[in-house]
Amino acid sequence: MTGASSPNGAPGEAPGAPGRALLVVGDVVTDVVALHRGPLASGTDTAAVVRTVPGGAGANVACWAARRDGTEVRLLGKVGMDSAAWHERELATSGVRPLLVIDPEAPTGTVVCLVDSGASAERTFLTDSGAALRLAPDDWSESLLDGVARLHLSGYLFFSEPCRALVAVAVESARARGVPVSVDPASAGFLTELGLDRFLALTEGVDVLLPSRDEACLLTGLPDPADAAAKLSRHVPLVVVKQGDAGALVARSGEVRARVPAVPATPVDTTGAGDAFTGAFLAALLTGTRPEEAAAEGCRAGARAVEQLGGRPPTNA
Repeated sequence: MTGASSPNGAPGEAPGAPGRALLVVGDVVTDVVALHRGPLASGTDTAAVVRTVPGGAGANVACWAARRDGTEVRLLGKVGMDSAAWHERELATSGVRPLLVIDPEAPTGTVVCLVDSGASAERTFLTDSGAALRLAPDDWSESLLDGVARLHLSGYLFFSEPCRALVAVAVESARARGVPVSVDPASAGFLTELGLDRFLALTEGVDVLLPSRDEACLLTGLPDPADAAAKLSRHVPLVVVKQGDAGALVARSGEVRARVPAVPATPVDTTGAGDAFTGAFLAALLTGTRPEEAAAEGCRAGARAVEQLGGRPPTNA
């Protein structure tokens, strides 16, 4: 671990202290964002605005959650020696307490985000997971849950064997302490590769599931996101389906309980919009906000996210 990052809880904090913090476990990566207009020109140059920014679904969620005043957010992730100090500094600047494990063998994960700067601002990802998917049970400590009220797991953790083993240990630890657990499936493509039944089996015991519309439909085989949300909520107590410009669905006990409208926005880059929703939603739940109202906060954060380049909130906002 880096010098300022310790797995042993906050200084002076008693083991098992009453929970108040959000612990996010997930990916920390370097995003290379290329903003271009129109189709890519094969075999030649395509003009683009290219920026290198800190990213990763787990890290993005933590940063958006930390925007809420008074919210303590911690992040456990794995990075390479090449950029550990930079990522730790960027997380701390966003108000997140970084608990970064340094992998001596693998570099920090890198994602190339190709973003069409047309009206849709749709994006395509090229992903080299690097150290991000090398978190393992040895990187977990029971004391990580000291003072934690909620545990959130990035869905990317389900896509490598070491991370899946860590997920099992972390969920078992959280359930033993009565700490609710949330999961964001993260990627329809990776879900298909993992296997849908396997993912649902691995999320047994999770309290909150936050899929996108495509992920919810994929997981259930149902074309309608409301039907998918309802079906998933018979497997997980609370399901919130993120639908982009169609807002969000909140489902419990096999029924959609709320349809939350989106907040109008002019998209620049949709990278991280779902992470923004998840972070704001979880931070609101942490304060006792009802899920329907928390989903509205998530929609507001998602709208802010798409109007900027990159997946994290501006640090001066």
